[in-house]
Amino acid sequence: MEDVTQQNEDWFSEDTSTFGDRLAGAREAAGMTQAQLAKRLGVKLTTMQSWEEDLSEPRANRLTMMAGIIGVSFSWLLNGEGEGVEAPDMGQDLPDGVDDLLLELRAIKARVYRETERMGIVEKRLRAAIKAGT
Repeated sequence: MEDVTQQNEDWFSEDTSTFGDRLAGAREAAGMTQAQLAKRLGVKLTTMQSWEEDLSEPRANRLTMMAGIIGVSFSWLLNGEGEGVEAPDMGQDLPDGVDDLLLELRAIKARVYRETERMGIVEKRLRAAIKAGT
């Protein structure tokens, strides 16, 4: 099994988590609900939910406010580097190997998210090329 330091590094890294994963993890570590953080930021609960579900992303000014409220660095929210929160306590009540499977699942989720972003960019370029050709 991985040591705890490596597990903490992997759990919220850019390769294994998305912005929404890091936001939810930091919010929970700060002891706040989605509704509480949304209120502090002056946004609707549905907006907060869409950020945590990676359906949209906040603007830079909201990111800065958010980072300060939940006690993490701006860069950690964006890419998992810098001052952040510890990985959730895994493995105490879980069967052997489950923590590794959870990390693998999170890595797959993050790759799918990045590829979806990339697909959107390619689709925009395709639409522009088609429009330019007509």
